[in-house]
Amino acid sequence: MCPKTSKTTPLLLIAGICFVIILVGITGITLINNINLSNIIRLNEKVASDSVSNNENQIKELNYVNNHPRNVYLKLNASNGDSGEEKMQREQELQELQEQQEQLELPKISAVIGVRKLKVRDNQLKAASEAISVQTSPPPSSPPSTSPGDSTPLPSAGDSSPLPSSGGSTVSPPSSVDEDSPPLPFGGVKYNASSGLIDYEKRNQVVKMMEHAWHNYKLYAWGKNELRPLSQRPHSASIFGAYDLGATIVDGLDTLYIMGLEKEYREGRDWIERKFSLDNISAELSVFETNIRFVGGMLTLYAFTGDALYKEKAQHVADKLLPAFQTPTGIPYALVNTKTGVAKNYGWASGGSSILSEFGTLHLEFAYLSDITGNPLYRERVQTIRQVLKEIEKPKGLYPNFLNPKTGKWGQLHMSLGALGDSYYEYLLKAWLQSGQTDEEAREMYDEAMVAILDKMVRTSPGGLTYVSDLKFDRLEHKMDHLACFSGGLFALGAATRQNDYTDKYMEVGKGITNTCHESYIRAPTQLGPEAFRFSEAVEARALRSQEKYYILRPETFESYFVLWRLTHDQKYRDWGWEAVLALEKHCRTPHGYCGLRNVYQQEPQKDDVQQSFFLAETLKYLYLLFSDDSVLPLDEWVFNTEAHPLPIKGANAYYRQAPVTLPASNAS
Repeated sequence: MCPKTSKTTPLLLIAGICFVIILVGITGITLINNINLSNIIRLNEKVASDSVSNNENQIKELNYVNNHPRNVYLKLNASNGDSGEEKMQREQELQELQEQQEQLELPKISAVIGVRKLKVRDNQLKAASEAISVQTSPPPSSPPSTSPGDSTPLPSAGDSSPLPSSGGSTVSPPSSVDEDSPPLPFGGVKYNASSGLIDYEKRNQVVKMMEHAWHNYKLYAWGKNELRPLSQRPHSASIFGAYDLGATIVDGLDTLYIMGLEKEYREGRDWIERKFSLDNISAELSVFETNIRFVGGMLTLYAFTGDALYKEKAQHVADKLLPAFQTPTGIPYALVNTKTGVAKNYGWASGGSSILSEFGTLHLEFAYLSDITGNPLYRERVQTIRQVLKEIEKPKGLYPNFLNPKTGKWGQLHMSLGALGDSYYEYLLKAWLQSGQTDEEAREMYDEAMVAILDKMVRTSPGGLTYVSDLKFDRLEHKMDHLACFSGGLFALGAATRQNDYTDKYMEVGKGITNTCHESYIRAPTQLGPEAFRFSEAVEARALRSQEKYYILRPETFESYFVLWRLTHDQKYRDWGWEAVLALEKHCRTPHGYCGLRNVYQQEPQKDDVQQSFFLAETLKYLYLLFSDDSVLPLDEWVFNTEAHPLPIKGANAYYRQAPVTLPASNAS
């Protein structure tokens, strides 16, 4: 027996070892496939991973657009080193993969960050795992995945690390998600390879700033309107008072969404669903501010997500504002009590007048609200305002800042592209853009107004700086508000969207104003610009009065940097934006949030102890977009309201989400 045993034992041992190796291999492959599938499910079907790059040092991209397989493949196809065969091979792989996903009923990428529950049978999971394992195997000769003109490697679309602070969990969707809506907020974007530039380091710094601002607001002022970072308590003296309206939550939520801050976004949405209401608020709210922050913020979130909660909340707020429109002319009052419906104007506003920048900055939100609800009432209200302003006689083609809502007559002849006038002109151009460039009336009124402003109010300083002055009773003040710094982007956007006799002048002035606003920043020791600045033989782009020297985290200059960057790709606009980021971090950051400054000309300025909601809604959003790729909220698909809430362009954006008209105007109260 011994000879026989000695011969068979090695054979059995070898066979056993081979069996174990095979078993381990099968188990490993199965485990890897399951992990891959789990990661794909958890990260919204990012199935193009290994074909992008194997570089372990690649930087994780935070936004949804560039991680979507569609855009990953577009980037790969744009690579200079790709041969025609390789491009065709990848296109074929992508098409086959998409077909297999459809056949297997794999879930589409969700609306909102919340993901629809996955209900795939075990056999489908197994088949999908095998298919994805095959499809995502990188070809041996895959070129490095870099975008033309950008030396920074693209992120791996298959990177399974969770989004910032997400905890890697799959989120159940809100019950109110519109199941018929498109599945992605930015799924229809067109990737422009020539502008595929992302400055990851600088953009990630802006994300960190947003996290710092949000987390401290959550810690010390959650549900209140704004934060006092130095006092570490809510700011009860804001324009929305001490009521729990969550202004920072509603205003900042779309910025969180765009940045990919999933956990923070869910916190905000949950608060809105549980807490946000104006039903029991007996307060005189600004029609203008409530519209641009609350209605505008909710509408953007609805466009991004299709979540019916946001549409309902936007309509709820707009309905509370409607009593303000009950005037002889249809020009709304500035203030309305959201419980009693009693409306009035500010006592200081030129004999009970309404303010141009306020009643003229409702059109984008109300027109879009009509389209998504099917109720024409909201559009009719703002169209009435449009007709009054179109038909009224305008002194020298200019719009004074005050109009009496009872008599329909102008108040004092004070014109400005800054405070009291600014966003009316913005909404003329953007209403035309929002309509898919069909609202010709709005574009004509914009051009007429801008030509008059160019002639009567735009000037060049002795030092060569272009500025737009306030005009009072035919007298130039040679003063420009920080608020007017948005007009650099406005003029440039007008030039870029239509060729006419004024195109070149618009762009020249747009660039000039943006440069002047930058000068107002760098001529201050803090490198942050004052609230207003003046021009004379002795001084240029500098505040002279103490009440003009403060900076309250305003975004207008950065808005123009962003627009000019998108239109020109001149690196200086990004450089200027980074200067501002460093200045904000040095002078405005505190351990518990960000504050404005009382005097930008002091080396160690005193802080004002207020973190404005628009710092999250506008300032940080524009800086983030400045360092992002053009495919994130492209300007031919989105317009930004005056609070930087992006709204979709009709006919150019799949996320316009227009509803059929269901209510005649006569049925609405």
